[in-house]
This record gives sequence, structure tokens and C-alpha cells, in this order.
Amino acid sequence: MDGMLSQEEIDALTGDSSASAADMGEESLTDAERDAVGEISNINMGTAATTLSTLLNTKVTITTPRVSYVTLDDLSEQYDRPCVFIRISYIEGIDGNNILILKENDVKVITDLMMGGDGSNTEGDLSELHLSAISEAMNQMMGSAATSLSSMLEKKVDISPPVASLIDLNDSISDDEISTFLEGRIVQVAFDMQIGDLINSQIMQLYPFDFARELYQKFIGGKGAEEAAPEPAPQPAAPAPQPAPAMPQAAPVQQQPMMDPGMMQQPMAQQPMMMPQQPMMQGVNVQPAQFQPFNAGVSPLMQQENIDLIMDVPLEVTVELGRSNKSIKEILDFAPGTIIELNKLAGEPVDVLVNGKFVAKGEVVVIEENFGIRIVEITK
Repeated sequence: MDGMLSQEEIDALTGDSSASAADMGEESLTDAERDAVGEISNINMGTAATTLSTLLNTKVTITTPRVSYVTLDDLSEQYDRPCVFIRISYIEGIDGNNILILKENDVKVITDLMMGGDGSNTEGDLSELHLSAISEAMNQMMGSAATSLSSMLEKKVDISPPVASLIDLNDSISDDEISTFLEGRIVQVAFDMQIGDLINSQIMQLYPFDFARELYQKFIGGKGAEEAAPEPAPQPAAPAPQPAPAMPQAAPVQQQPMMDPGMMQQPMAQQPMMMPQQPMMQGVNVQPAQFQPFNAGVSPLMQQENIDLIMDVPLEVTVELGRSNKSIKEILDFAPGTIIELNKLAGEPVDVLVNGKFVAKGEVVVIEENFGIRIVEITK
């Protein structure tokens, strides 16, 4: 032993696995691609955290991302219990998909907060209600992140509704799309997520290498378009200008003599003032304004043209037989056969309401096997 460390040992101590991965022929990203993916994820999750905070009415903090490479075995070691995989597919602007991973207890807390609870109702197994609620939360979060990504890339980016699945990484994965997604090495972007005093956990975002590289290309094309644009070809040198003929030098400005005090006492009105000449005004035809008189008798035909626009608008017609006021105790005593006395007499006209507004009175009639109302009075 000569006390010297090998390159592999140095890489292991410094945590630099990119060189070792390249030597082993494993797929990886360049430093520029890693930085771009980290910056894009940081902006997206920052916007998503704001949306989630508004949705849960609780402060949500997501830290700076950490970009690394993982395999299915690595994920199995990090998540030793069932976790929730949320698959997000981009349908416009970007071609690809990614996966968000949340811990089972974190999903229960978020779901309880969405339902109006305090986040403590986390007992029992994860149900379809939890998966549906977290899918809706992620839909709003990643929808706002897609809007932020659209501004960054200067093009419209849209996603399909996220799909949540409960996955046990220690068992075989039945979802073919997720199983195919997790084949080989993938890009992992990890965030520390804190939701109030309830959650202090980690959320992960997984990208395939092809999708991560496409994000980098879109990012460079959108953000660095001006930098990437080729410089214009140099223009040929213009011929040297001919010397201009010498212009006569302006006479030096003579210093005005001081005014005599006697002159200053003379009225200024004696000195004519030069006013700027106003342009001659062209002849303008000016006439008094004329307005159409407001006549009391407007032709019904003119009103008919306007009301035709709303003739097919549906309105709700309600017939009210009568009303009665009861206390809560009396209502709780209701049973089949209970008779409620109304404030209308038998045979008295009933009220006809349109969209809740009283418009007419009528009497109840029977049309074959249905009840009907004959209008007897129209209110004004």
C-alpha cells in the first residue's frame, strides 16, 4: 500500500458518480442538463406549493430540489411501505410524462385537510376516496406548474388529468405503464415538503432521461433564444467619408450690455412682444346636437325585436299552496300521518312564482291525471 487513493475511491468519497457512471456505460445527464432540470422543477414545484397552500388553507413549504439517478431497487429501499404514484402526462407543448411519489400517510393528511379536517384523521387503509382526492390536488398543483412552464418556454403546455395508484415497491408492479417507466435508471428530483406542523416529509419527481433532455432542449430554446441566435454577418466596411467643406465659423456671441436703470424703469408695454403665429383654422361646419325625442308611446313592434333574443331562456315556475312556521322540536316530532296546517284557506287561490318572484294567483285544476293551475290574476 502506497497510501494513494484510486479514482473510484475518490469519486466515492466526493459523491461524484457521473464519471463512474460514464465509465460503466450507464445513462446520465450532462451538468447543464442537470442544472436545467433542477431549475425547471424548482420553479414548477414552487408554483405548485402556492396552489396546494391555497387548496389546504395551510402553509406549504417545498425546498430546493436535489437531482440524482435512481433505479427501482433504490426506490424500494427509500420507500419500505406502500406509496402513492401519481402519473402526469403532457399532452401539449411537451411530449412525455413524469411521476410524483408521495408517502401513504402524507396522502391521508392532505386528503383530510381537503375534506375540511385538521389533518389528524389518518386511520384506516388508503381508499379510492383518498386516491381521487389526491389526484384532484395534483391536478390543480401540476396545472399551475404547467402554466408556469408555459411562461418559461414561451409556448402553451398542458397536462392530462393525473392518475394516482397505490404501489408496493417490494412486490411486483401490476401497472404496466409504471413498470415500464421504472425500467433501468431514471432521473430523480427530490424535494423536502413541509405542510404546517403536520407533514415534514419528502416528495419525489421522476423523469425518464429522454424527457429530461427534451426539457433541457425546450428550456434552452425558450430562455436562450437570443443567446443561441447566430450573430449577424459583419457588414462590409463603408467607404471613408469625404471631408466636408469647411463651414464658416459662427460669430462669437456678443455679451449684452447691462441695461441702464433708466431704461428698466420704462414700461414694458412699449416694447412689442413677438407671439408665435397660429396656423390658420380651416372652416369647420358647426351644428347644434340633435337628439331623438323620448316618446311615451313606444311601438310594441320595436320592443318585440329586442325581447325575441331572450324568448328561449328557461325559467322555473313554482306553485305555492301555503306556508307554515314550525319549531325544531315540532319538526323532529314529524311522523307519517302528521298533518301540517298551512296559512291558506281551502279553495283560496294559490301563489304562482317565477324564479322565486310572485307573479300571479291561480286555482288548482285536474287535467286528466295531473294537477294544473288556472291563472285567475296577474300581479303588476
